[in-house]
Amino acid sequence: MAQRIILPGATVNGQPATLGVMGGGQLGRMFVQAAQRMGYFTAVLDPDVSSPAGLLSHHHIQRDYLDQQGLAQLMQRCAAITTEFENVPAPALLTLGAQRPVAPAADAVAIAQDRAKEKAHFMRCGVPVAPHAVIETAEQLAAVTEDLLPGILKTSRLGYDGKGQVRVRTQADLLTAWDDLKRVPCVLEKMLPLKSECSVIVARGWDGKMVNFPVQRNLHRNGILAVTEVYEGNLPDALAQQAVMATRSVAEGLQYVGVLCVEFFLLEDDTLVVNEMAPRPHNSGHYTLDACDQSQFDLQVKTLAGLPLVQPQAYCPSIMLNLLGDVWQRDWGRTKLDSDPDTCPPWDRVLALPGTHLHLYGKLKASKGRKMGHLNITGRSAEAVRATALEAARILGIDPF
Repeated sequence: MAQRIILPGATVNGQPATLGVMGGGQLGRMFVQAAQRMGYFTAVLDPDVSSPAGLLSHHHIQRDYLDQQGLAQLMQRCAAITTEFENVPAPALLTLGAQRPVAPAADAVAIAQDRAKEKAHFMRCGVPVAPHAVIETAEQLAAVTEDLLPGILKTSRLGYDGKGQVRVRTQADLLTAWDDLKRVPCVLEKMLPLKSECSVIVARGWDGKMVNFPVQRNLHRNGILAVTEVYEGNLPDALAQQAVMATRSVAEGLQYVGVLCVEFFLLEDDTLVVNEMAPRPHNSGHYTLDACDQSQFDLQVKTLAGLPLVQPQAYCPSIMLNLLGDVWQRDWGRTKLDSDPDTCPPWDRVLALPGTHLHLYGKLKASKGRKMGHLNITGRSAEAVRATALEAARILGIDPF
């Protein structure tokens, strides 16, 4: 459905202009905060009564993503609808898209939900990918050649943060891994000599105009993003430009509307291959909340509402540290007179450091590996920012670098 401009503070059919989001996690929460700051009402569809976004939104529809009554309520309340994570069922977005502008569209999300379709799309766009094979049958498994090993076997669907992935070195490993993954459709990717990882976030409007943030250099631990560094020279100019152009090509090929992140591997020979895409704001773009004149969530609101897109500008070097539930599991040695003596990290010490910006997601329970928040660090130079990040990490007892 075509989109018309939805102005902040306007009324639509006699009701305050309301933007909806499928999913109530931290990305939905930050979208809600950006939309409300601009004057929109918000509605969240998420079955969790204590979802981070639902707790802040004007309307929280506590229904499953495929519940027809829930989808009807969301359509009734909202002028336009987006999603906060790629595993929202594409059929739900298709249902919503028949009645309301939805960005990103169901067909783009469906491609991002399937690694085989995703790889095919990258190749159609002329973006280099790692050597790989699609494995959906025993015959395809048997046809895998030795030149793809060692590799990583990844489920085609529902994998994230390292889940649904198994490293394999031999044909026997591959057979065992496919059995362990219940013989669901998979993609086997050849393991390549990696130098580093990076990502690019673009925003594309209904009119086809596209803007992008600077290239982000990323470090993962156990399949989960640990650190994002953004400063001039963090990647050679030619490679940075190649990554931006590849990301724009992927978005253009999808006729995408919304915020899109594409992740890349930088190989030891200084070439880039694409890893995957996320049809939504991304963990690696959280630094934009404090280091740029517009955040990725501001652009998510603007693309959805049909507002003009202006190229975002980064003010300064920055580093983002991901804060997992592991940090809350430590005994911080407080006295029993302190509040939450065993669980609350020493934020007072962290926030005493220059250029620190704490973002917690309002999740009520911390568990190992769960994303609870992030810490943005800004400063005048990359060296100063990194020194502060190292000190904050030392205080929190983590080793992200």
